[in-house]
Amino acid sequence: MPSALITGITGQDGSYLAELLLEKGYTVHGMVRRASTENFERIHHLRDRVHLHQADLLDQLSIIDLIKTTKPTEIYNLAAQSFVPTSWNQPVLTGEFTAIGVTRMLEAIRLIDVKGIRFYQASSSEMFGKVQEVPQKESTPLYPRSPYGVAKVYGHWITINYRESYDMFACSGILFNHESERRGKEFVTRKVTDGVARIKLGKQKKLKLGNLDARRDWGFAGDYVEAMWLMLQQDKPDDYVVATGETHPVRELVDLAFGHVGLKWQDHVEIDPAFFRPAEVDLLVGDPSKAKAKLGWIPKVSFPQLVARMVDADMKRVAAEN
Repeated sequence: MPSALITGITGQDGSYLAELLLEKGYTVHGMVRRASTENFERIHHLRDRVHLHQADLLDQLSIIDLIKTTKPTEIYNLAAQSFVPTSWNQPVLTGEFTAIGVTRMLEAIRLIDVKGIRFYQASSSEMFGKVQEVPQKESTPLYPRSPYGVAKVYGHWITINYRESYDMFACSGILFNHESERRGKEFVTRKVTDGVARIKLGKQKKLKLGNLDARRDWGFAGDYVEAMWLMLQQDKPDDYVVATGETHPVRELVDLAFGHVGLKWQDHVEIDPAFFRPAEVDLLVGDPSKAKAKLGWIPKVSFPQLVARMVDADMKRVAAEN
């Protein structure tokens, strides 16, 4: 039976990946940080099927002990400080988790079982930032526009460096924006769908947003974790862009979400300059040709379907709050 270790298992991607691996017969271990309050909401339905262990990306020894204890054949490094606006307020901490944390994982693998463990690193479309070409592919030069993006570039290149230096099976998935009903409310997609539900149900009057013209390549997180798994099943390690190849403005997201419940967004949305980024990224749209050709991966959930399922889930969730 294959065994996998997921850092960031309590996050959106971690929960979907855990489900996928369990369906495929894996023993699934998850790394969680010690905290005064536990937040296992996204994996609550999996608690009796996954094995959780305390460790920290800031603590090298805890990572080494964790890998020795769990003996995984695959490691998926999804843990990070992953909210872009926070990276401007906490750039050093973002670097420690999102950049140096990757090195700690790779170094632990090198010391314990450099040939027996396959490693997946969660890279990000934010690495492209001030884009050098449209659409972006694996060979597109990187030009990050936030401390988060800079940290992800480090994590991406240190993974390549360990792969080439130690003949390690290490891959990076350059994932473009991927959303779901499990997304945190600090992200614009969930902020919109949660706001729509609260406005529709009379619990909120206005929704404050930033740049409605910002465009993103949005897909469904459940589709994207399949690409992660496929990368580690190949004969040779490589890096892949995972994206839909389509771009949509925030305005379209808002229009679809409000329209799904029969409302006009113009009656409820206010533009707040506080939500504009200090440095906005340019047109982020991925070219998933390599992933489609070599992995056989294609996204299954369309953008309108994604928005609808998120609104429906938030309608149900908000209605149940009473």
